[in-house]
Amino acid sequence: MAKISPVTAKYIVHTTINIEGVVDRPDVIGAIFGQTEGLLGSDLELRELQRSGRIGRIEVNVNTSSGKTGGEIIIPSSLDMTETAIVAAALEIIQRIGPCNAKIQVVNIEDVRISKRQFVVERAKALLKELMDETLPDSQEITEEVAQSVRMLECIEYGRERLAAGPAIDESDEVIIVEGRADVLNLLKNGFKNAIAMNGTSIPETVKELSRKKTSTVFVDGDRGGDLIIRELLSTGDIDFVCKAPDGKEVEEITKKEIHKAIRGRITAEQAKLDLGIDEQGQLKVDHPQNLYSENGTKRMGQRPPMPQRQAGSPMPARPAMQQPRSQPFARPSPTEAPRRLAEEEKGLFKKTLEDLFGTHGACIFDQKLNILGKVPLTELATTLRSLEGGVYALAIDGAVDIDLIRLAERVGIRHVIGTSSKVKEPSRVNIVTDELLA
Repeated sequence: MAKISPVTAKYIVHTTINIEGVVDRPDVIGAIFGQTEGLLGSDLELRELQRSGRIGRIEVNVNTSSGKTGGEIIIPSSLDMTETAIVAAALEIIQRIGPCNAKIQVVNIEDVRISKRQFVVERAKALLKELMDETLPDSQEITEEVAQSVRMLECIEYGRERLAAGPAIDESDEVIIVEGRADVLNLLKNGFKNAIAMNGTSIPETVKELSRKKTSTVFVDGDRGGDLIIRELLSTGDIDFVCKAPDGKEVEEITKKEIHKAIRGRITAEQAKLDLGIDEQGQLKVDHPQNLYSENGTKRMGQRPPMPQRQAGSPMPARPAMQQPRSQPFARPSPTEAPRRLAEEEKGLFKKTLEDLFGTHGACIFDQKLNILGKVPLTELATTLRSLEGGVYALAIDGAVDIDLIRLAERVGIRHVIGTSSKVKEPSRVNIVTDELLA
């Protein structure tokens, strides 16, 4: 017999079957064909409809429980709506299957084309959305793209050094100083036409002249190189404001929103000098918190504060002596006084303090009477010592003593610095004590 694929069927007839007894699937199929034979005429004979492919294979699913059989009958049909309904109604005239009473009831006639139609609608929506998003750009996008291209073409060469700049660099009362041509193009693309590039780390004379004539804003990358450029510009030009790109980003790659946010958050040149630790001559202040430590948290070794100038007629500082009288054990040293050895009671106190500090990465500060002024982390030590404004007799730290700490100790008048080891190779007015000397 012929078989209709579910893909080609128009309707599917769903029926339920209840039988008072136990029968098998072939018994049900035989009853369907036998009891409907000749009932609807030759045109709607089930055998002929199956042979011509207008009725698909009849599926019968039955199960037996407690001496009764139940299940369902599924008939796919490619007939029209009326003929399918007639065939479905004909199934309900079956009252016996084999020796048992039976009842067949049509549950519903499913129109397969409804689900296909729904699929077509959903797929058409997806295709239309894809067409509108990718093939048909928005008019605003077209306008913005053309405007950006025109603005970027307006980049000019300015001054003797032929620096990349925006077209409004002359008529504008303010200028934005950036690092390179790509930064100027990004600002042009986002509507800023008064930017000029330095084209390197050395400041061109054209930029210096503009900074003196106009209100100037420095806009640099959010990295260490940007800080160096700010420092040079502050020392050689007349800069009014400073702003930076977000940390780790460059001006040429940030978005319009980030550009506006950075410029709105610009600070004055005076504030930038305080934040970066730059004096009026553009030099780094070694005792500034930002300059005491490098970016990875280690102390800077390259920057050194200037040594105090010796006036004419004054004696040279003495080298550290090996032995000092103990008549005044807690006197503060004068600028030219050589450090002395520790008293025994001092050794015991400092040795116990080092043991207590072990593993804490901290420091302990003593006054002239060996009273503890406080304990602070090493990262806050420099700021704390400067805030005390003298009155510190000794300092014990959990770590090695380096030259930067000794320079700071000399400035604030500390007499003894105690640490686990020493990296200082040059003479100092401060007495450096290590674990070995306390043993």
